[in-house]
Amino acid sequence: MLFGKEHVARYQETDGEVGHEWQGTVTLLLTTIGRHSGKERTTPLIYQPEGDAYLVVASKGGDDDHPLWYKNLEANPEVKVQVKGDKFTARARTATPEEKPAMWSKMAAVWPDFDSYQTKTDRDIPVVVLERV
Repeated sequence: MLFGKEHVARYQETDGEVGHEWQGTVTLLLTTIGRHSGKERTTPLIYQPEGDAYLVVASKGGDDDHPLWYKNLEANPEVKVQVKGDKFTARARTATPEEKPAMWSKMAAVWPDFDSYQTKTDRDIPVVVLERV
């Protein structure tokens, strides 16, 4: 089972041949700029396509605090995305309250744990839309 730094390295080395499919779902690589360090930070995340965009969930396993990658893209919404061999710049935004229910359902359909993560916290877990620039 890959995840974390090894997952990122194998995904990048193989254009997603290793790492795109993960535990019955699919992952992309999201690269944000550290809001304090200014350094690039790459995170593998479960995703689903949404038209020309991609959806990811800032769940952090139901933790009461947002994941660091989400805090980074709030500070700087210009991000890099890799889906298999497709690498591009995107603008990240949080789904609106109107968009979120359908997008959440789409994500929970491929990773049902998202629903249980939301029950663990009072934090409203964001769905993030990654729109190609």
